[in-house]
Amino acid sequence: MGGGTGLSVMLRGLKEKPLDITAIVTVADDGGSSGILRSELQMPPPGDIRNVLTAMADVEPLMADIMRYRFSSGEGLAGHSLGNLILAALTDISGDFVTAVRELSRVFAVRGRVLPAAGEAVVLNAEMTDGRIVTGESKIPEAGGKIKRVFLEPPDVEPLPEALEAIRSADAILLGPGSLYTSILPNLLVPKLAQAVVSSSAVKMFICNVMTQPGETDNYTVSDHLQAVYDHIGMHLFDYVIVNNGEIPPEVQRKYAEQGARPVELDRKAMEDQCYKLIADKLVLFRTYLRHDTDKLSHHIYQLVQDWITRKR
Repeated sequence: MGGGTGLSVMLRGLKEKPLDITAIVTVADDGGSSGILRSELQMPPPGDIRNVLTAMADVEPLMADIMRYRFSSGEGLAGHSLGNLILAALTDISGDFVTAVRELSRVFAVRGRVLPAAGEAVVLNAEMTDGRIVTGESKIPEAGGKIKRVFLEPPDVEPLPEALEAIRSADAILLGPGSLYTSILPNLLVPKLAQAVVSSSAVKMFICNVMTQPGETDNYTVSDHLQAVYDHIGMHLFDYVIVNNGEIPPEVQRKYAEQGARPVELDRKAMEDQCYKLIADKLVLFRTYLRHDTDKLSHHIYQLVQDWITRKR
């Protein structure tokens, strides 16, 4: 469960394991191409769904490049992702966004299922510690200040029945990596989804971000991320927390520091005091950006799932 780049990066590695995967993706995005299509066509935002579809697809690299292609010029086209436009067209043809996602999944031979958290777009709001209310997922990181809580409009949005069933039948439920307040928590703010996760007997894992996110998790430690989930849900949700403990080169840290980001501190003692089981490993790769090492991350996830299934038997 999640959204944005973090979920799609993880799924590229996880889809290679012998697992039946369902990705449940937030529909709170309101920025960029997704925001324009959402506003003009009255459809759920396609961007996060498109990223996850591409990550889980079993297609030639060229097709993945086509889905990611973003127009750089053209009146009305500049800034739009071709994959977003394809999803918008399929929604218009089929009359339903969920059907459009299902059909594109079939065309792209997606390994598993990709489901929006809800069949309609939702508005994400944030209450800041100074009392301000910020409206819109894309506006929240830019607001300045500290986030107290996030909440949805409408608050009683209905999840997809398929998403509920996927949670109820799951052996494992994963949240993260991704933007804590704008990608991960919006899924748990869908009331029946949160209830299903809480009630599930599946092993529950949280994959923590490698770096803090300016405007969202400034100076957050690993336990701060978990506390934010607790504050929204009202209980400890996770059995395992998977974190990076590998060193990030100083020159990379300096590059991120210019944007206001720093490595998420692993405060091991706080984790132990809260009775979380910790999986710590060197899980970071740097190319153009810092990303999770999908092979290592997938290995840990797969091992935890297998161990959990064995114990249940």
